[in-house]
Amino acid sequence: MTDTRWLDDEEQETWRAFLWTSRLLSEALDRQLQHDSGMPHAYYMILAMLSESPGRALTMTELATIVHSSPSRLSHAVNRLEEAGWVRRSKDDADRRTTIAELTDEGFTALEKAAPGHVAEVRRNLFDPLTREQMLQFQQALRTLLESLDPNREAPCAKGRG
Repeated sequence: MTDTRWLDDEEQETWRAFLWTSRLLSEALDRQLQHDSGMPHAYYMILAMLSESPGRALTMTELATIVHSSPSRLSHAVNRLEEAGWVRRSKDDADRRTTIAELTDEGFTALEKAAPGHVAEVRRNLFDPLTREQMLQFQQALRTLLESLDPNREAPCAKGRG
């Protein structure tokens, strides 16, 4: 049996600050989107990822990977987005087993309306408290962690990084 490498005081403080910051940031973004646009952050991410895809469409499998969601959770979310008229699902003509999720014009409009408030909240909570130098250091630290956690570069933000 190996000895446990316990966290020292500085590591423990860093770990807890990371946990709380992540949680509080996520809650702030969700609260702002719910208040201003009537959608949870998870739905916003689905709409945003579809909007950035060719033809504003992805397979459900691709979308689940990009938003880091289980197929069942994504299916539930897309059901709600379909009910709102923001997403449309259809079968792939080339493979009828594959379902395509497509952002509708109404969904794109909802995303356009939600985006300014969302970006302002991201800026207010994540970027404004930091100097440019701190932000660049934070970016480098996140890249290092992402490379360790995602060596195959499956995360959408890691694609194309050399």
